[in-house]
Order: sequence, then structure tokens, then C-alpha cells
Amino acid sequence: MKKTTNNLQAKDLVNVGIYAALYLVITMLLSFLSLVPIFHPLLSIICPIAGSIPFMLFLTKTKKFGMITIMGVIMGIVMLLTGMGYYCLITGFIAALLADFAAKSGDYVSAKKSVLASGIFSLWYIGNYLAVFITRKAHYEHVIESYGKAYADSYMSFYPNWMLPVLLAACFISGIIGGILGKKILKKHFEKAGIAE
Repeated sequence: MKKTTNNLQAKDLVNVGIYAALYLVITMLLSFLSLVPIFHPLLSIICPIAGSIPFMLFLTKTKKFGMITIMGVIMGIVMLLTGMGYYCLITGFIAALLADFAAKSGDYVSAKKSVLASGIFSLWYIGNYLAVFITRKAHYEHVIESYGKAYADSYMSFYPNWMLPVLLAACFISGIIGGILGKKILKKHFEKAGIAE
């Protein structure tokens, strides 16, 4: 008789690594859109929708608590290493941990809880925007150094203080939308994994 364990095993970590890499490739490719200032805030919609499709596939492989949290931490580390600052380390951990609890509350077999987990997990992306609001002047100067004053002025014009909750809501709602799309696209994978409504 085969023993089951709640402890994370090598194959679980491999799955985390594979799907984190897939999610990151999609996010990184889409981030090039931000070279046009208007697309920068729109990435809070585009990236969660696109990223949620492989994330939903990842959830069909997720049956143990901690896998989603590790994926969120990976997001934060990669963002830090690519010059996006350390805020994503915080938001990545918090959002992923909450998503882990959401998925666990459905015993990893509830499609509705999986979609909710997708929306919650997508909140990690807000970390990419926090510097704009927390260190506005320093961030503005950094953008000038990187892209020039014309770009920086246009870029900052999209981020009045009231935009922060709007971006947060956009990340969550877009993650939900992406989760629903992912569930429909990956219907056969969900059925195979025993995930039901």
C-alpha cells in the first residue's frame, strides 16, 4: 500500500519550478509593453489574466499546502533580481500564502476555490507598483535616469494616489477572470485532477 504524505516532496518542488518559470516567462514578455507608458498600468489587467491560465494548470498539480506560497516567493525573488525592488517579495509571500489557504479550504478539489486562489495570488503583482506611491520622488528620478524625462512625466501622470486601490482591484478581478478562462480552457485537466465545481 502506497503511503501518502502532506510533506512537500521533490516532484512537488519540480512542479512549482516548472509552473513558476512558465508564469514568469509570460509576465516578462508582456512587461515589454510597458515601454509605452499607457501600457504600464494596464499590465495590472493583462498580466494577471494571461498568467492565471498556467497558474490554473499549476493548481491541478497542487494538492499540498505550501506549493503556492513557494511560487509566490519565487515571483518576488525574480522581481528583486530583475531590478523591480523588494516590494514583490512582501506581496508575493502574502498573496501566495492567502491563495494557499483559499485552495486548501476547498481541499484542492474545488474549482470555485481554485478561481478564488487565482484572484488572490494575482495580488502579488501590486508589488511592482508600490514604489510609485511609497517613494514617488525617488522613483520618478529613477524613471528619468532610465527612460528620459518625457517618458517619466507621461508614466507618472497615470499614477495619482487614488490609483493604488484601483490597481489592487484590477489585479484581483483580472486574476479571477483569468482563472475562469483557465478553468474553461483546461477543463479536461481539471476533470482528470478530480477538481469539480
